[in-house]
Amino acid sequence: MTTELPTEMRAVEIREAGGPDVLTPTSRPVPVAGHGQVIIQVAYAGVNRPDALQRAGLYAPPPTASDLPGLEAAGRIVEVGPGVDELSVGDEVCALLPGGGYAEFVATPAAHCLPVPKGMGLKEAACLPETFFTVWSNVFMRGGLSAGERFLVHGGSSGIGTTAIQLAKHFGARVFATAGSAEKCEACVNLGAERAINYRDEDFVEVLKAEGGAHLILDMVGGSYLPRNVKTLVNDGRLVQIAFLQGSKVELNFAQVMMRRLTITGSTLRPQSDQAKAEIAEQLRTHVWPLLDARRVAPVMDSEFPLEDAAKAHARMESSGHIGKIVLKVSA
Repeated sequence: MTTELPTEMRAVEIREAGGPDVLTPTSRPVPVAGHGQVIIQVAYAGVNRPDALQRAGLYAPPPTASDLPGLEAAGRIVEVGPGVDELSVGDEVCALLPGGGYAEFVATPAAHCLPVPKGMGLKEAACLPETFFTVWSNVFMRGGLSAGERFLVHGGSSGIGTTAIQLAKHFGARVFATAGSAEKCEACVNLGAERAINYRDEDFVEVLKAEGGAHLILDMVGGSYLPRNVKTLVNDGRLVQIAFLQGSKVELNFAQVMMRRLTITGSTLRPQSDQAKAEIAEQLRTHVWPLLDARRVAPVMDSEFPLEDAAKAHARMESSGHIGKIVLKVSA
């Protein structure tokens, strides 16, 4: 099932590895839906750290994925491939993408699409997939966060952080967050953090130890944070690593990990199988989408840029001045 589509589309490609200025407007052929896939006419695309890593030449897309950046989008389905029964042309969805979101049209597995929550616009919906898939799979599925536990999220004002604070709070955890300014700390508290720690002025290790330690930590900083996270955890605590903004190599005394029975784990989302991502989508559909429908949780929006200004969007993200999500407006 399909509608009449153009043969070419506007897109933004990575001209070469480098800074934001290598993001270049271009024209590309419109993709065709394969088995189990749909084509989405993109209204808005989310901007995420993995996009910047790919742009810098540090995060290659999977062999079968588009080389265009963009791992989440919202829009209208304009083509349905063979083997897809649950979605139809005209449906408005948001979707986790294998790549290709910085374009007017994108192909993605139908099983990675979720409905636009009730009362939510496409701009907000474009902010959901990458962060909600990441948080749910790492904090709840992998990290096993339970009600009453103390949860620490680093980078609390980021897209991941603002999502993690809201979901952890809703499911009964005591939430703590780190951020780099008074404004960002205030945003974390307003979203439900019991305590926001300005890492420029305070030591999160001491703050959490005074509370009894953290049962679960979600970290995207890495580097020197790793041994400090280990000190922060309670016995039998868990650390989930999802990025390494300060570097992936560090010296660590594993005697502490062994004696205190700590769990150190982590994941990246993009390389996981289509089936694994589909399973995360189903859990979100069951446990989280009703909360979005009821506006009990919502994405935090920072700024919007036209597709052609993707370089400015990346510069905004890498300045670390943003609070919440950045989006590209692709079509009306």
